[in-house]
Amino acid sequence: MADFGHELWFGAFLTPDASGHHRIVRQAVLADEIGLDIVGVQDHPYQPAFLDTWTLLSTLAGRTERVRLFPDVANLPLRPPAVLARAAASLDILSGGRVELGLGSGAFWDGVAAMGGPRRSPGEAVEALEEAVAVLRALWTPGEAVRLDGRHYRLEGARPGPFPPHRIGLWLGAYKRRMLELTGRLGDGWVPSSGYAAPGELGALSEILDAAAERAGRDPAEIRRVYNIEGRFSGVAGEGFLDGPPALWAEQLAGLALGHGMSVFVLAVNDDRDLKVFAEEVAPAVREAVARERGRGRRADAEGPAEIAGATPARAVLDEATRPRLPKRDIAALTPRQQANGRRLVLIHDHLRQELTQVRDALEQVAAGRSDATALRSLINQLTMRQNYWTLGTFCASYCRLLTTHHTIEDEHMFPMLAAAQESLAPVVARLEQEHEVIAGVLTELDAALVAMIEDPGRLDGVRDQVDLLSEVLLSHLRYEEEELVEPIARLNLDI
Repeated sequence: MADFGHELWFGAFLTPDASGHHRIVRQAVLADEIGLDIVGVQDHPYQPAFLDTWTLLSTLAGRTERVRLFPDVANLPLRPPAVLARAAASLDILSGGRVELGLGSGAFWDGVAAMGGPRRSPGEAVEALEEAVAVLRALWTPGEAVRLDGRHYRLEGARPGPFPPHRIGLWLGAYKRRMLELTGRLGDGWVPSSGYAAPGELGALSEILDAAAERAGRDPAEIRRVYNIEGRFSGVAGEGFLDGPPALWAEQLAGLALGHGMSVFVLAVNDDRDLKVFAEEVAPAVREAVARERGRGRRADAEGPAEIAGATPARAVLDEATRPRLPKRDIAALTPRQQANGRRLVLIHDHLRQELTQVRDALEQVAAGRSDATALRSLINQLTMRQNYWTLGTFCASYCRLLTTHHTIEDEHMFPMLAAAQESLAPVVARLEQEHEVIAGVLTELDAALVAMIEDPGRLDGVRDQVDLLSEVLLSHLRYEEEELVEPIARLNLDI
C-alpha cells in the first residue's frame, strides 16, 4: 500500500437514465467546463430505462472538448470484445484520444440472459474477461490478421484496426480474489466502488492485486486505481465516508491517494451544485495536500533549498538588493492579445489578494467578538462551519491550499517554460522558486498558530502575527513576480 505518484484525476459518474437525458448531457458539459478530468457512465444494456452507454458516450464526446470518457464499466457478456475494440478505438479517434475502457466480467445474470447473453459461472466470467483482454489488445496492435482460439471468444483472421491515437487503458472492475489477480497480471487500471469496497477494505484488496502484479513481473505502480465514490456535502461532519464539508472530503480522499494509491475519484452525482463543489473545492484541496506530502518526501532525500541572503528567510524576500532584475521592453508596444496574455498573471494574483483580504476580515471579526449576527451568519454559511474559531481556521486553511496550488502550478509548469524560452530569466525564476519555499514555511507556521488558537482562543495574537507576516511577504512577492514576468510572458506569447 503506497502512493504511486500518479497524476490525480477527478470526475463524474453518471447514470444513463433515459428520462433524464438532458440533465446527463448538461452535467457532462459542465464537468468539461469546470475542469473535471473524466466522466464515467455505467453500462447495463438489459435495463430498459437506460440509454445505451456507447451511444451516450459518443454524444458526450461530441459535446465536450477535453474531459476523458469511459464506460464505468462495460458489460462484457453483452458486448463482444472484437466489436468493443472497434467501438472504443473509433471513439478514441473521434474524441482526440479521450477514451479509457472500463470492463466488467458481468453481473445481474438474469438480465444478461434475458437479452440473449451467456449465463456464466464466476470462474467462466473471469476466464472470458481474460480472453477479451487478449482480443482487445490484439485488434489495437498493428500487424497481420489475428487468430485467437479461446473457449469464449475467437478471432479467425480478423485484421487489426482502427488504431486508437493513445493507449486506451483497460480498467477492470474487480473485488474477489480471481478478478483482482487478473487485474494485477493484465489490467491497466482497477475500478472498485465505495458501495462494494469501503475505504477500510481497500488495503486488503490492494495487497492481493499488488502481489499478483509482482508475481507477473509487473510494478504495481503500473496499475491506475480508480475509485467510484458517493457522499453527502453538509456543514457538519457525519460518521460515514464523505459525509460532511468539502474540507473533510479532501482529507479523506487525500488519505486514500497517499495510503492506497487511489488516483482517480469518480463521484456519483445528480446535482449540478455538488458537481461544482467537487470540482472547485474538493479536487484542488486534494491535489494540494497530496502534492505537499509528495514534496516533503522528495525534500527528505535531498538538500533543502539555498537560503536567501538576509536576517531570516521570510523577511529576506523583501530585500530588493538581492532580487535579480532584468531590462524589459515597453508592454504598450506589444499587440493587445500579447498584453492580455501577460496581464492574466495579474488577474490570478488579484484573486489571491482578494482572498487574503477576506482572511484579514475573518480575523478581525473574531477579535471583535462577532457582534453582528447577520454578518456572522453570512460568514458561517460561506465557510460551512459553525464555531467562531473553527470558522477562521477553516477559511485560513482553504486560502493556504489555494495559494500553495498556485505556486505548485508555477513551479512545475510556468517557470520551466519561461526559463526555456529566455535563458536570461533563469536567475529570476530561481529567486521566485526560493521565495515560494519561504512562503510555504510561513503557511506552515500559520497553520500551527491556527491549531494553537483552536485549543486556546487566547492565542489569537499568534494568528494575527502570522497573517501579518504572510501579508507582508506574499504581497511583496506578487509585486516582484509581476514586475519581472508580465512583460516576458506577453512578449514570448506564453500561455499561462
